[in-house]
Amino acid sequence: MFAFLRLSAWFNVAVLAAVCLYLCYNGLPVISLEFLTEAPRNMMTEGGILPCIVGTAILALGALLIAFPLGVASAIYLNEYAGKTKMAGIIRLGVNNLAGVPSVVFGLFGLSFFVTFLGFGVSILSGVLTLAVLTLPVIISTAEEALRSVPDTYREASLALGAGKAQTIARVVIPSALPGMLTGAILGVARAAGETAAIMFTAAVFFTPKNPSSILDSVMCLPYHIYVLCTAGTEIDKTRPLQFGTAIVLIVLVLGMNMIALVVRDRLQQKH
Repeated sequence: MFAFLRLSAWFNVAVLAAVCLYLCYNGLPVISLEFLTEAPRNMMTEGGILPCIVGTAILALGALLIAFPLGVASAIYLNEYAGKTKMAGIIRLGVNNLAGVPSVVFGLFGLSFFVTFLGFGVSILSGVLTLAVLTLPVIISTAEEALRSVPDTYREASLALGAGKAQTIARVVIPSALPGMLTGAILGVARAAGETAAIMFTAAVFFTPKNPSSILDSVMCLPYHIYVLCTAGTEIDKTRPLQFGTAIVLIVLVLGMNMIALVVRDRLQQKH
């Protein structure tokens, strides 16, 4: 069994390495300063992807800023206050079901509710809210698991010293569980940055040469840009190297976000 698990792990690593090598082989020749700092031009067969990088970073970080506090607050309620009541069980069931819903369903929900009903239009605000709803179940689940892993002796010691329940949660439980909560944030930002279906209806546009100046502006995004280059371009053969280059940048961007979160999490773990 250990040999099988070890073989499975190495197989996953080998597949990941093969995909990365394939992308690098086809995409590295187009990576340049111009590619990273300029907007697309000439029917997107030339220029760069700067608006796409900016749009992806804004949407992913914006979704995290909304989903992380809401997810942590929901997890605190479920673990510290709701307990094992019937209502808490229904909420947990709903969260688990939402985690398995395809992203295109969230995209259609964002289109009908944020874009049309609330009148936000195809904009950063609609995209951020849609991605926040998309990542919320993952953050709630991981945050609740992190709270559950905090020993009850921590709570008992704090209460014995005269602290109230709210003080115990704020000053003892949350700091101890924060490294685990950041795991959910890492998973959430990685999923938000790589989503296409959820933003193609709510935030992303085919082309815009400028960076956004308002949360009601639409943006270009790396995942949607790859989709456009692969399917909707007039000269797909000319844009094929750009497709691979954009995919490399997306992977590096997600990896960079994850590395920053991992460093913060490790430092918090060392303190506690």
